[in-house]
Amino acid sequence: MLTNYKVVIQFDGTDFCGWQYQKQDHPTIQAEITRVLQIIAKKKILVTGSSRTDAGVHSLGLTANFHLPIAIQAASLQRAMNSLLPDEIRIVFCEAADKSFNARFGSKGKTYQYRIFFGQVPSPLDSRYYHHIPYPLDLTAMRRSLKHFKGEKDFTSFTSGETDRHKIRCIDRITMKVKGEEILFTVSGKSFLRYMVRNIIGTIIDVGRGKIAAEEIPGIFAAKDRRRAGQTAPAKGLVLVEVFY
Repeated sequence: MLTNYKVVIQFDGTDFCGWQYQKQDHPTIQAEITRVLQIIAKKKILVTGSSRTDAGVHSLGLTANFHLPIAIQAASLQRAMNSLLPDEIRIVFCEAADKSFNARFGSKGKTYQYRIFFGQVPSPLDSRYYHHIPYPLDLTAMRRSLKHFKGEKDFTSFTSGETDRHKIRCIDRITMKVKGEEILFTVSGKSFLRYMVRNIIGTIIDVGRGKIAAEEIPGIFAAKDRRRAGQTAPAKGLVLVEVFY
């Protein structure tokens, strides 16, 4: 009898090529989870993730599910997996779920956060987890730009390499908090296109640098042209915080 398990995974994505399984010489989070489950279950297990994070992106709350053909308590499974996973990956939650639960298709929404450090001397202890910008930023203009991203819109100008023909997405919440020399962006929505959050943040950064005016953003949306939007912000500043079900 198969048991469906739901797990929440935290990981430092710096040295991984994202979530999704790739070639053997490209380390990914999904490949590592699959590897340890094969050791535990003595057979290859299909692992379904809630999100296909990019190379270098981190997680506090990526969710996955898989069906095991062996009887094992969730707490014991969690301990076994953590004992076999590399230090950069940890299972922080594990439970037996309803047999119909699917981490990808059952998701009702996700929250991402992006960190920027805009001081002159970044701490080496945090440098893997934020984007360092050593030049002045117009924080007022950046805040003014946020309203243009909220709501249901066609995000064609803010994605690339996306095979989905339908680029309509809805951002329910986008906030910007400044504390000392750090900026923390929080973005929530039901689903996101490839590179969408990083392209949004990169565009807001370009607003802060004076390369794009906040008032130009509606025109960028209307153009449906990736070349009109700003840079793609580096992956290391992005964290998948939570997946909602």
